[in-house]
Amino acid sequence: MDVGNFRFETSWGANLRLIAASWSYPTMPWDFLLIFFLLTVAVPWRGWARMQRLVAFPSVASRDRILLYLTSIATQWVITIVIAWRAFARGLSSVELGLKFTPLVGLLVIGFGGAALFGTAHWFNLRRVGKSTNPAVERVRSLGTKIFPHAKRELAVFVLLSVTAGICEEFIYRGYVCGALFHVHAPVWAVLLTSSLLFGLAHAYQGRGGVVGTLLLGTVFGLTRILYDSLVPVVLWHVTVDIVAGLAGRRYLIENK
Repeated sequence: MDVGNFRFETSWGANLRLIAASWSYPTMPWDFLLIFFLLTVAVPWRGWARMQRLVAFPSVASRDRILLYLTSIATQWVITIVIAWRAFARGLSSVELGLKFTPLVGLLVIGFGGAALFGTAHWFNLRRVGKSTNPAVERVRSLGTKIFPHAKRELAVFVLLSVTAGICEEFIYRGYVCGALFHVHAPVWAVLLTSSLLFGLAHAYQGRGGVVGTLLLGTVFGLTRILYDSLVPVVLWHVTVDIVAGLAGRRYLIENK
């Protein structure tokens, strides 16, 4: 309030300014917002629509399965390269993106130890699913028959896809998403929740159970990435889980052993 040449400020106005200052965060750039929008809407929709077309086929030939693997590999690498380009262009450091490799021995111990645990648990879970007579399991079995490898040639390409998914998806959801949110000073709980939700949505093609399962798995992965500031352990875990899915899925869902 101005009186003559003097300006008086009420305590109420000063408090508002203090609150506004305490809530001021760096603004997320437009390209980051666009990437988050694509991860929230476009990626889940594309995966769901693609899987619906696949399920509609009475059967999938070996050549078509290999083509599916190869196109998925190419798509993931293109998306990852574009996101990495924008992240570095906007000033995110390698450490912020989880590209930290020290102490390497410790990270590898955590990575391979966790991979053994996650891989074993996933193997027995798919074995349990294969033995189940629940009608809901038939959708999983039908989907697995079409996307899991049947022959050794398919398995080799599937392993490449698993490695690609482990590297690219972890960089996108645990590297970039966490790094971008930390860069604008988002709280840890919001970073962990957002990265896990986006990771779960990316697997919407697996149905409600797939979304919930990957969301929970993503929460464990995200917490580990935050605790160790590194993607190394979670990349190893992710690759292992996907490879086990292909091996156990072929054994228990396709061959029904």
